[in-house]
Amino acid sequence: MSLMTTPPSPTATDFEAIVIGAGVAGIYQLHAARSLGLRCLLVDAGPDLGGTWYNNRYPGCRFDSESYSYGYSFSADLLREWHWVERFSPQPENLRYLNFVADRLELRPYMRFGFRVERASWDEAALRWRIRSEDGQELTARFLLPALGQLSIPTSPRFEGAGSFQGRAFHTFDWPHDGIDLRGRRVGVVGTGATGIQVISSVAGEVSELYVFQRRPNWSAPLNNSPISAREMADIRRRYAEIFEACAATPGGFIHGPDQRAFDEVPREERLALWEKLYDEPGFGIWLANFKDIFVEGQANREISDFIAEKIRERVADPAVAAKLIPTDHGFGSRRLPLETRYFEVYNQPNVTLVDLQETPVERLTAKGIRTTAREYELDVIVYATGFDAITGAYDRIDIRGVDGQLLRDKWDDGPVTHHGLASRGFPNLLMVAGPQSASASTNYPRGIETSVEWITGLLRHLREHGYHRVEATAQAEQDWVEEAVRAYDKTLIPAGKGWVTGANSNIPGREQPRGRPLIYTAGAPRYRKTITRLAEAGYEGFELS
Repeated sequence: MSLMTTPPSPTATDFEAIVIGAGVAGIYQLHAARSLGLRCLLVDAGPDLGGTWYNNRYPGCRFDSESYSYGYSFSADLLREWHWVERFSPQPENLRYLNFVADRLELRPYMRFGFRVERASWDEAALRWRIRSEDGQELTARFLLPALGQLSIPTSPRFEGAGSFQGRAFHTFDWPHDGIDLRGRRVGVVGTGATGIQVISSVAGEVSELYVFQRRPNWSAPLNNSPISAREMADIRRRYAEIFEACAATPGGFIHGPDQRAFDEVPREERLALWEKLYDEPGFGIWLANFKDIFVEGQANREISDFIAEKIRERVADPAVAAKLIPTDHGFGSRRLPLETRYFEVYNQPNVTLVDLQETPVERLTAKGIRTTAREYELDVIVYATGFDAITGAYDRIDIRGVDGQLLRDKWDDGPVTHHGLASRGFPNLLMVAGPQSASASTNYPRGIETSVEWITGLLRHLREHGYHRVEATAQAEQDWVEEAVRAYDKTLIPAGKGWVTGANSNIPGREQPRGRPLIYTAGAPRYRKTITRLAEAGYEGFELS
């Protein structure tokens, strides 16, 4: 493939391809489009690249994938030159890595920041997408390639008196980039999901008082992080092919593959020994190197849930507090598992108080803090670790209009309708990088986005070589894929809960219950990859090319 060597003029407005989003997915899609020789541009609402790793600056923010399994695999030069310093890399290092990649691949001249897409509308006569920013800038492109963050639209709880609090209050996504000194401060953290767990563990030792306002408890297991020495990194470099081959073979795209034995064929003592071993090892092993039955079979899930619950009881001194930290509304592993560093021990500190909002709900915010049905908690800082409008939220924030003005958010009102998470009928030339109902949200994200980017780039090459200017998913292919996604989803224990993967979100009016169609594909990355490869080999089956 020939490289496009001339960056676009700052005043250029028409392109063959426009990528939306300068995160992990968008950076690679831009590189791939540029390598294909397309006149391309990447736009992003932020002031610089990085996506998730630019915006999230809260204490404790880091990978839950092993660092060396998270980085891009497509470039031998990048793999050879970069040294990961921790097994699970922290946010500042992750942002530095993405800047290194963009600079090494000379991508910055193809990026335009401060461009928040307000509307994208399909012009059938011109076979072009017309893109408008919030400040009135206008661009056109033959192909629109949204690489929108799956957890990029933060949501905050709907508490009464939201404007009353006189201290500082912000979502973790909006953590001040210049930092905030919490030493000696009274801090309230609302939410105990993955982000909340990281924040709580990180700040508990410096604040004077920490009040954790727990809406629903989450299962969690130790991260077991450690530095990566120069010697270990040299060994990792030698093994990169083996590492990425292992990731490609596992359902989640991680280095951890499932135990293939049937749960009930393994003696209980042997199961417990395996769980003890996995619990003490780094990363997702306790979740993903476990028996496959824990994800689909009730009794197996109850036993592993009991095991993890006992670990919580061992680590939390007060039995009443420990009981409140053990989930009862979903089983272990039926949601993406938060990983923690001495999180449960935080509750043994005298300056930390757990406030169970199921027992004493929030009545309102006050000038001094948070008032529950039991009492008022006086605070200096409130941190909302309350999650995101997941998977489709970033799409819903843009006025995306396809054929005859159809609005994408209306079509997806009860959940996404896609052809393999890559395209949606009625929206020609809109090719989604790691879109809803792809395998990306349920896998090690960069492994999933590389699959998506490479498939989309192959399609763009095919269109160019054959003189096609328009591609659209067929209605039948879309229906077939949604049905397949539903079948895979219903085989798991996920639908029994109300996690973000189900589309339920108590912060969004009307979205308190799970959505009607699944947001993700749950049958695993290898199956997904084989499926979309067959589509390409069959001449892009399920797509109308014209």
